[in-house]
Amino acid sequence: MNTARIAGVFYLITFVAGTIALVMSGKVAAIAGPIAAASYVVVTVLFYQLFKSVHKRLSLLAAGVSLSATVAPPLIGGNPLVFFGVYCLLISYLMFQSTAPRILAGLMTFAGFGWLTFALPPLAHALSPYNYGPGIVGEGALTLWLLLFGVTPRPSPRHA
Repeated sequence: MNTARIAGVFYLITFVAGTIALVMSGKVAAIAGPIAAASYVVVTVLFYQLFKSVHKRLSLLAAGVSLSATVAPPLIGGNPLVFFGVYCLLISYLMFQSTAPRILAGLMTFAGFGWLTFALPPLAHALSPYNYGPGIVGEGALTLWLLLFGVTPRPSPRHA
């Protein structure tokens, strides 16, 4: 199994555990939340590996932003989804610069803007639950692509 497919498996685990943590309560949510977070850390590391051939420093920045989502929000009283919004935008840029399908890169841009609505709590509240949709669609499509095709993005010929 290649790195891209493994990333897809962990992205799927993140989706399932994260959804359970959001909709359930008690012990189930208390177990699902850390599983989702740990899986997303694995996805972050694997995405760094996948995209470093496209742009090493930008891939490292994306990984740092993603990993910050697990530490910084509790410290600053923020919402981790804002960090995931920035992460999705960075990943979408890396995808646009690679051989990844453009539609997937566009959907990740859509996901990033959806998560960024959480930077403004009144806006996030007004748009809820619809502001979850872009992330579900964009990140869900990327997850499926990774699981089904497992293609490792490379720099596109025009950016090599």
